[in-house]
This record gives sequence, C-alpha cells and structure tokens, in this order.
Amino acid sequence: MPTSGDPTTTQFSINQLLQVCGNILDENTNKPLLHNKNVRLVGANDKNATIEVTLPYAACDLQENWRSQIQNLWAAQSKQQLFVQFTTQIKPHKTRLGVPLVAGVKNIIAISSAKGGVGKSTTAVNIALALVKQGAQVGLLDADIYGPSIPALLGIQQKPEVGVDKLIQPIACYGLQALSIGLLVDSQQAVAWRAPMAVRALTQLMQQTNWALDDVKLDYLIVDMPPGTGDIQLSMAQSMPLTAAVAVTTPQELALLDVQKGIAMFKKLDIPVLGVVENMALHICSNCGHSEPIFGAGGGATLAKRNDTTLLGTVPLDIAIRTQSDAGKPNVVAQPESEIAKCYRDISLHVAAQLSLLPVNHNHKIPPVQAE
Repeated sequence: MPTSGDPTTTQFSINQLLQVCGNILDENTNKPLLHNKNVRLVGANDKNATIEVTLPYAACDLQENWRSQIQNLWAAQSKQQLFVQFTTQIKPHKTRLGVPLVAGVKNIIAISSAKGGVGKSTTAVNIALALVKQGAQVGLLDADIYGPSIPALLGIQQKPEVGVDKLIQPIACYGLQALSIGLLVDSQQAVAWRAPMAVRALTQLMQQTNWALDDVKLDYLIVDMPPGTGDIQLSMAQSMPLTAAVAVTTPQELALLDVQKGIAMFKKLDIPVLGVVENMALHICSNCGHSEPIFGAGGGATLAKRNDTTLLGTVPLDIAIRTQSDAGKPNVVAQPESEIAKCYRDISLHVAAQLSLLPVNHNHKIPPVQAE
C-alpha cells in the first residue's frame, strides 16, 4: 500500500482517474460510479496510488466487482498500481413534513402488501438481514400489532429490557436491532385494541426505543406493516416518518388487486414506493428441482410498470424458506450462499440503491429521545 503524500507532487490526479474510469456505471442506479464528490486520493507516488470511493448505499456484494473494473481500466492506461478502498455514507432522506423524526434512525422503510398470506413478514425479515450483510446498520420493527410474526421468524423469546433512561432496548439478533409488540404481550392472547390504541402503542415502540445502541445510528429501520389498507394501516402510515415503502405481492391477479390499493395509499400520503417484490414467483420441487409458476407469471413486473416503479426482484416458492423461517433462522443467515439468499441480497441492493436516489434531507436533525 502506498503512503500518504502530497497529491500535487505525483503523476496521479482525480481528473485523470475520472477520464479513464468515468464511464463505469452503478448498475443499480444507472449513474456513474465515480465522480468528483465521492473520490478522494489517499496517497500516491510514482509506482502506486490509493483512492477512497464513498458509496451512497450499503453494497458490500458489489465492491469487489467495482474494484476490479476500476483497476483494470486504470492498468490499461497507467503503470501505476491502483488500490481502491470503499466507504459508505448513507444519508437521511426526506420524509413527510410535520411527522416527528425517530431518534437514532436515518431512514425508515415500510414493507407492505395490503394483503395477508403473500409472505410480507418473511420478506421484510430477509431484506433487513440482507441489508446487514451489505454492511448497513439495520433495525426491524414489527408494526403488525394484531398478528406479530417477527419474534417467531427470528427465534426471539426474551422480552426487551427498559434502560435507566426508561427507553426500550431492542433485541440484538443476527446483527439486527429488532422489536415487536409480540415481545411485550402474552403470545397466547389476542390483542383486542381499537385503532387509536394500536397506533399509540406503535408510536411508543418507535419513539421510545433506543435504536442507536452504542451511539451508532441506524441507516435503515425496516417496518413490517400490517396487511390491509383500512383505518389502522392508514393511521400508522400517517404517524410514522416513513422515508419510503416497498410493496410485496404474489403473481396472481387476486393479490395484485389488493397490493395495488396499498401502493395507492402510500402515493396519497406522498410516500415514495421504491418498488415491488414478487414473492412465490416459481414453485421449485424439492425432489426433482422442476420449477413451475403455479401462481402465474409476471404479476410483479406488471404491477411495477403500472405504477411507474421498479421490480426489485423475485423470490421462489421453496420449502426451505418455510422450514428455515419456522425454525427462527431465516434463509439469509441459515444458508447465506444459497440461490434464495442471493435473491434477497439482490433485492436489498435494489432497495438501498433506489432509496439513495431520493432527495436528501439536508435539514435532517435526529432528535433526542424524550423518555417518559
């Protein structure tokens, strides 16, 4: 590795680098990977140079490929050996005016389906875990007050503690900071709350939780929304400072009709929809490996096109997803190198990339938590 030095005394310059490598595109944003604002010269001499590239979203899976592209193009033009370091700076993006921000959280992403039974919670958990694998600081909040699934999906049984500051301490699990109403109430009892009480409970969970453990702010807080588009869902969406939403569907028309309503709800609230995840896209036989689109094909792409948004990815209907979820160890951590895990990791990249394209909140000031 070269030592740091005065860049003006070397033959290397950032402008020269951009001339050589400026056409490399970030495939998830379709924007130049390198530009004047995100490349810094760490050090250089006649034989080698080191640069630091700052990325706007968590993308560990892509860094080695990008490093190779930069180094190969540079090697074809210069005898200097180029070392490339990556760092990530995830900024807070704009939220709806008038909604209090959440302490310790930069961006809040709602995972929604507006229809039960399409695998929304499983998708939310695996997206959150995949974002952790990409190098982000991630929290997961179970907003399904009446049917919380996150404790079972993550295999969490212990109740969260309350600190001396009277703030709830989220449960650390697989690199996540997780919290669910299911960890605070008797799992065998129904939560018989009317909408105002449920919304107050969710608001308290969100606002009175110490998300920034060890003073490290969350880059992304993933919120698993309850199914439906009624009063409870609308009230929750209005009360949370959501940065954006992701819609989860299955391919058949019956699901698309309901999920379309959910997308319309977010649009009415001026909450950007980052894209659509198509779950159960193909059934894969565990015996022979034969795949068949038993719920139809292309529904997610159709829904995305209809709403001028992105198809973030597709996930097959595979028994491994069910068995690993039931065991409290989702696929991204149970089989991180599997094809299913790759689906979720690709989706996480697209989610993070699409969010990075939204307007940045330059006036964002993460407030202190007001303990009760």
